[in-house]
Amino acid sequence: MPHSRRNFLKYAAASVGSSLLMHNSLAAAAARTYTNPVYPHSMPDPFVLSHKGTYYAFGTAGQNAKDGRIFNLLTSKNLVDWKELGGALTPPAGSEKAEFWAPEVVYQNGTFYMYYSRGGGAIGASVGHRLHVATSTKPEGPYKEVALLDVPESKFTIDAHPFQDTDGKWYLFYARDFIDTDNGYFPGTGLVVDRLTSMTKLANESRTVMRARHPWTVFEKNRTMPLYDNRTFAEWHTLEGPFVRKHNGKYYCFYSGANFLTPRYGVDYCEADTVMGPYRDTANDTGARVLHAVAGHVRGPGHHSHVIGPDGKTEYLVYHAWDAGMKERQMCIDKLAWTKEGPRCQGPTYTPQPIP
Repeated sequence: MPHSRRNFLKYAAASVGSSLLMHNSLAAAAARTYTNPVYPHSMPDPFVLSHKGTYYAFGTAGQNAKDGRIFNLLTSKNLVDWKELGGALTPPAGSEKAEFWAPEVVYQNGTFYMYYSRGGGAIGASVGHRLHVATSTKPEGPYKEVALLDVPESKFTIDAHPFQDTDGKWYLFYARDFIDTDNGYFPGTGLVVDRLTSMTKLANESRTVMRARHPWTVFEKNRTMPLYDNRTFAEWHTLEGPFVRKHNGKYYCFYSGANFLTPRYGVDYCEADTVMGPYRDTANDTGARVLHAVAGHVRGPGHHSHVIGPDGKTEYLVYHAWDAGMKERQMCIDKLAWTKEGPRCQGPTYTPQPIP
């Protein structure tokens, strides 16, 4: 009996040890993975700035931040575990009824520059968005508006993306409306680039990067636009959210296309040999190639930014996608791969993935 008891205790201890080991192994495995969304709350148009070992995420949120500031602000060390910091931008005087969209932040000579658009909203659909710049001495702000980057030839200008070339010069990519059908293009929002003569001033030498010519980028058919004297367009297309990467000597201008509410919304790109173009439209008529919806799992992935992971080499796309009830756009991340066919996101994923 004692011998049997000793064996029982021995086996029980071994069993407990095995269970603990299995539990610890599962916990360790779980700790090494993440599942999208990495921020399961409203975070449209997410942009991530990496500064001195810390990531700062900025997202469209109107004036919903608890501290009364504009744009949601998060911080993280690993792109997965995010802490809320409140809002980033102090509301400019007289902007109480405006909408604020798509912030992007860069650091230059001791100052953080935030680029975004504001307009529309309760002010009225006949008031278009215009680009603005705000500055701060700290990445988390608060940012204060300091300049208007006006584009006189456009009544609707959004999604400013500042890009520094390898020679140190700065450029601004953005989206603006085109209402003509010249050269067979569709009316709608297209992509443009201009030089920045300073961090707060455009050269006013803009060049068209890309306009809509593929069926999948349609935003809405028979769309009446108050901004253009209530003119109705048979098809209105949308290219938005430009983000530029230089890779192997070529410039890739990524963008999101189509209506953000639809399964067609996704990320594609065009490419050029120089930063000011001309850009080659290599897209196809069937849909977005870099990032697109997964039926039954992921809807509306897009308006992304690129960021290097904590290992200093792996590139990630940070993008939004709808929750199951389509009530909010949540922040997700997935790896970007440079393939023989061109850049492709290794996603959108909705199952556990290795943590960055």
